[in-house]
Amino acid sequence: MSTTLITNITSLVTNDPERGDGPLGLVEDAAVVLEGDRIAWVGQAKDAPEADHLHDAEHRSAIPGFVDSHSHLVFGGDRTQEFNARMSGRSYSAGGIRTTVAATRAASDEALEANLLRYLREAARQGTTTFETKSGYGLTVEDEARALRIASRHTDEVTYLGAHIVSPDYADDPAGYVDLVTGAMLDACAPHARWVDVFCEKGAFDGDQARAILTAGAAKGLLPRVHANQLSYGPGVQLAVELDAASADHCTHLTDADVDALAQGHTVATLLPGAEFSTRAEWPDARRILDAGATVALSTDCNPGSSFTSSMPFCIALAVRDMGMTPDEAIWAATAGGAQALRRTDVGRVVPGARADLALLDAPSHVHLAYRPGVPLVREVWQKGVLLG
Repeated sequence: MSTTLITNITSLVTNDPERGDGPLGLVEDAAVVLEGDRIAWVGQAKDAPEADHLHDAEHRSAIPGFVDSHSHLVFGGDRTQEFNARMSGRSYSAGGIRTTVAATRAASDEALEANLLRYLREAARQGTTTFETKSGYGLTVEDEARALRIASRHTDEVTYLGAHIVSPDYADDPAGYVDLVTGAMLDACAPHARWVDVFCEKGAFDGDQARAILTAGAAKGLLPRVHANQLSYGPGVQLAVELDAASADHCTHLTDADVDALAQGHTVATLLPGAEFSTRAEWPDARRILDAGATVALSTDCNPGSSFTSSMPFCIALAVRDMGMTPDEAIWAATAGGAQALRRTDVGRVVPGARADLALLDAPSHVHLAYRPGVPLVREVWQKGVLLG
């Protein structure tokens, strides 16, 4: 395999404290050698080995490609009117998902895939090189399975979310819908997914229902993750930790016991500031979670209802401005933190052996992602060793 030397990097975030300064493992005047789809060498430019090809970073800074560990990208339709109404004074509730369910059921496979690819390209231009995405807008056996088939053509991180809300078809029989989600729907969906998820929330699924859904998924070989404590206090976080879920996502309303559980367990608290921004809701207290010793990830929650953004830089800026995170913590959470939320060691870091995913910034430092919010600083993106066009 040919090698490529990327040199003239002013500041490189490696996320390896043994490779550079501080928790981010910062290397100044850095260079990286790519070999195929992997990183072969990292260090200061003056020590760089020769390579087959040379790429000049032109004194830009570099970070690992973002790892977006929570998104809902297989959907049809648009909820502009809902957003407009909410910004005019209405509060968000889980019921809004039904609008997208109807549109998704009506969409063709080709339309759903084209929509997915549109947002993947949009995210990639902003530095995202790894993403997770979910079903959850079909809520029938056929529609959930086709959503996962479509998603699995574009990522390995596919999540079965038949338990997004109770299907409108089962509005008067939520127990019957749980039986479907844990039975025929799970059988059809498990071959196409890695994860199982549930929206554990008032208006969606309670703790007992969520436990039944997650344990049924685990019996089929799917790993658990949980939409937890977004709209209110509830059992979601505790259940996630108890079942050793990879991630408890949202974590907006936490008791001291919830925070302690996250700190003592292996479940990552994935915070989704785009949802709070788009719904004018209370911000998660990242500072409280971090100070307790828990691991935090940042993700976009890109979806057509409550967080219609694919921009990880935007979420970093929100986390620093409104959630008490430092710029260094936010960058780590959006890269290495997301990797931990997906239980991955090959992404989110710039170290030999890791996947060759990099974002080059038109800025001297990663801090500019929070310092200059809204400015398109991502200049180049390398994914699996390929410079994206």
